[in-house]
Amino acid sequence: MPAAKRRRASLRSPRCLTRERSAIWKSGAWLRAGICWEVGGGGGSIATWLARRVGPTGRVFVTDIDPRFLETLKEPSLDVRRHNVVSDPLPEETFDLIHARLVLVHLPHWQKVLQRLISVLKPGGWLLDEEFDSDSVPPEPVASPGEVFLKTHAAMAQLMRDRGFDRHYGRLLFGRFRALGLTEVGAEARMFMMQSGSAGTALLRANYEQLHEALIDSGYVTEPEFQDDLSRLDDSSFMMPSSIMWTAWGRRVST
Repeated sequence: MPAAKRRRASLRSPRCLTRERSAIWKSGAWLRAGICWEVGGGGGSIATWLARRVGPTGRVFVTDIDPRFLETLKEPSLDVRRHNVVSDPLPEETFDLIHARLVLVHLPHWQKVLQRLISVLKPGGWLLDEEFDSDSVPPEPVASPGEVFLKTHAAMAQLMRDRGFDRHYGRLLFGRFRALGLTEVGAEARMFMMQSGSAGTALLRANYEQLHEALIDSGYVTEPEFQDDLSRLDDSSFMMPSSIMWTAWGRRVST
């Protein structure tokens, strides 16, 4: 698996998932014999975690536009499928739980995608989405001495806006779930301070390197500035607040 994808996959680990305090994870009503859909399965860690909990009579569908990293999964209750959630026909099944993490924010027409997902929830089924809000809490060196806002980071933010990327996306989920008629809607968020050698900084580096050519071509940052910022990620004094990871959940109305 490419390094950048491994780093992104680390943010989808069950260890993070089980920390959530939402009513969904507390109740566990859907786990035994449940039918779940993991949208954008990545390396398959969350799908595997779910499969081990639904039991032999449950089922977990895990989909991705590129499922090659999922094809080696061996859990008997897992069903791996190639699928584009934006344009492909929806599964014929209906689901007790649909989960996505760091997927929908990257999709065009994400609001329509949410409507599509809700349409295949069972009555009483849960939708859970976990996405970043990258704009609400920027670094503030005046308020918190030592925090830095790298020019490359500002350039990446502007490039994403140019491409139609909503950097507040995670924060919008709560209101959108309500507007779509889900019940028992809730949301919570977490963030951390990135520092040299941390997983968050490794992901940041991977994102910068993946966008290197586009960032330079945009004119928002120069090559010397880009290389200087990469070096600063290795400085023991480096500190920058992460994006906010929002988790939002809601339940389809029971009939």
